[in-house]
Amino acid sequence: GYYSIPGLYRGVAVSGAHLFIVRSGNCSVFDISDPTNPTYLNGFITPGGARDIVVSGDYAFVADFLYGLQVIDISDPFFPQILGTYDTPGLAWSVAVSGDYVYVSDYNSGLQVIDISDPASPTLAGSYDTPGSATDVALSGDYAYVADFHYGLQVIDISDPASPTFAGSYDTP
Repeated sequence: GYYSIPGLYRGVAVSGAHLFIVRSGNCSVFDISDPTNPTYLNGFITPGGARDIVVSGDYAFVADFLYGLQVIDISDPFFPQILGTYDTPGLAWSVAVSGDYVYVSDYNSGLQVIDISDPASPTLAGSYDTPGSATDVALSGDYAYVADFHYGLQVIDISDPASPTFAGSYDTP
């Protein structure tokens, strides 16, 4: 199935029977319980140009370019709403979540670690400034893997989220 809406699609996340898409500054929620017939439920606008989204429990976390991290309450997918925000120092490009922390690749400000134990009031837990421009982040165990534009892959030890440290790198061609 398919559903066509205009815009530049930048990120997608799935949680149960719901699909979340960020595109050109706004987010759309779909019911995908019947994958042959996705149904649009609702949408919401973020202030800064949404670039990526990840879902955990009743919350969606949006990397919102100029406005950092947006925490969206999706407990009612028909009426998603911004619950909290943390304005990162750079340009929020990508987001990953693990436990009480969201990891934001923040372009010219590296990796930002945001404490979301209180989703309505996210706070900075720690950061690591990569040498390049952090454009994507993936997590595995105690490590964050950051795509760092001209500086390839940066591996950051996040075993202590308040004090991320360099673990290694690989300079891709």
